[in-house]
Amino acid sequence: MDSFELEKSICVIGSGAAGLISAQVLVQDGFKNVEVITCDQSPGGTWAEERMYPELKINNVYGEYRFSSLPMPPPTDTTKSGGRLGGEDMRLYMESFADRFLRGKLRYNTIVTNIRSAKPDLSTLSSPPSKRWIITVRDRNTGEESQLRYDRVVLCTGGCSTPKYPVSLSPEAAKVKGFKGPVFHSLDFKKNVDKLLKAVQPQSDPNPGHAVVIGGGKSAWDAAAYLANRGRKVSVVFETSDSVMGTASPLPEFVRKSRLLAVLSSSRIINTRLEYVWFLHQTWLGSKITHFVWNRLAEDSFKALGVPKDSPLRNTHSLFWGLRLNDEGVPSPDRFFGLVKDGKIDLIAPARATGFGSDGSSVILGDGRVIAADAVVLCTGFQSSWTDIFDKETYEEIGLDVHPPPPEDKEYRKEYAYASLANPSGTGALLRQLDPTAENAAAIYRGIIPAKSILNRDFAVNGSIFTTNPGYVFEICAHWIASYFRRDPFLRVPTTVEAAVEDAERNNSWLRVRFPGMLGWANDSYSADMAMLGWPQLADTLLQDMDLPIMRSGGNWFTWPFKVLDLKEIEYLEEERIAKRVQHTTRA
Repeated sequence: MDSFELEKSICVIGSGAAGLISAQVLVQDGFKNVEVITCDQSPGGTWAEERMYPELKINNVYGEYRFSSLPMPPPTDTTKSGGRLGGEDMRLYMESFADRFLRGKLRYNTIVTNIRSAKPDLSTLSSPPSKRWIITVRDRNTGEESQLRYDRVVLCTGGCSTPKYPVSLSPEAAKVKGFKGPVFHSLDFKKNVDKLLKAVQPQSDPNPGHAVVIGGGKSAWDAAAYLANRGRKVSVVFETSDSVMGTASPLPEFVRKSRLLAVLSSSRIINTRLEYVWFLHQTWLGSKITHFVWNRLAEDSFKALGVPKDSPLRNTHSLFWGLRLNDEGVPSPDRFFGLVKDGKIDLIAPARATGFGSDGSSVILGDGRVIAADAVVLCTGFQSSWTDIFDKETYEEIGLDVHPPPPEDKEYRKEYAYASLANPSGTGALLRQLDPTAENAAAIYRGIIPAKSILNRDFAVNGSIFTTNPGYVFEICAHWIASYFRRDPFLRVPTTVEAAVEDAERNNSWLRVRFPGMLGWANDSYSADMAMLGWPQLADTLLQDMDLPIMRSGGNWFTWPFKVLDLKEIEYLEEERIAKRVQHTTRA
């Protein structure tokens, strides 16, 4: 059975972090026919060369966003960046990883336009056909379409590849209104940067221009900072800003890279009965302490970044209740918060941009104000990367479709009646009240397998778990998927669809309690689970599923939350899984 499974063909769709590590682990695990399909010209997904907008700094520090099988060189200019990785650091790492482990396995410039499964011939009662996944692709260069067939699919298209355009602010709407300057999404910043700088002349020019950046998140901050550093007048329009973490000096590793923030964040599955963990979230006093720490962390971040009391940047999503968190680290005068502080970036907030002016050179706000604009950068987020590549029937058949909470949801929520989660606040809680669809979610077991498809063993998802440590989580997910496809006897997987659905729905109920409204905010392809700062607990759960040791950083009952987590802990998961396989074979 094992050798038969290894002969089956596997298509990994997407060459971002999740796609690359999934393919590498599958190849390493012995699968003989693994191919990666990507629409890009080079590997990396979000970090592919064509998407790397200038001077990008990501939220992760050195050592957090990589894989155990390949060391990462120290980031460039680490003193100035506070240890933050730049986009170029990530691009070069992803390219090096693909070249070393997946040479000849990637099919570039290939756009997936449809995924469907071949149906068995019911008249002959035959089993599902071999290579049942039919993937329609279009060559990006020639436009030629073709069909590819595989036995299995790993969907790794992520949540940051399909731009989201407000209808009234789209490039199409700009054309209708006769807007004269460039209008584009932050995803296309790199290929439009020359056009942008030409359209918006520097403030030193006799006829200076004005750029308007729309959005309150990381990409808006980066775009505004890039323009301000080149002497352009730039305004950022937003209603609510992302929450932010910042420090006057780099945090020690036992805080930044440990389980401490995970403990303070709480989790659905607690792998220890430590009294103080229980105390922090399940008692009135513990709840007060927990929220005091988070509120203090937010206030200290504003102070470190020089954000005044009356700044609209304090109108943020909740640091505790939300997912929209950016870690700026140590402030720098040439980054967003330093430039705002020096008056080089203008904030127009709280405000909503609603369309383009009829004069061809302005943006209209919801309150009627008119803002002059020679160019507009839309940092308006992303939509699901899944819905355009599945027809409705296949989407529902697989089990990726979102749906309202089941009748059992109220009972499930009672299991999570933590004192620290008793009074949700912030924009997410408001969204839940205003939008009934904000509670909808797909039933995806462990954030990896659509519960409805759990018994098929031919479809998995990696990269759709919202986490602050993607490298660590995606790598463990990849091993879980490999064992799932190999039908490893030690992998604990529900034996019925009903059991898988129940577990997935219980987890969705937890997410509704822990991050109210966020299921409605996050797109489908990046909300299969929301581990966020609680990623160590999720990683432990996946390791437990594989019957492997957890809490690998060590420590005693008091010190383990402060132990630094490192990828070295999972460097030999392949060997550990092989040993488990041998044990089960011997017993049999």
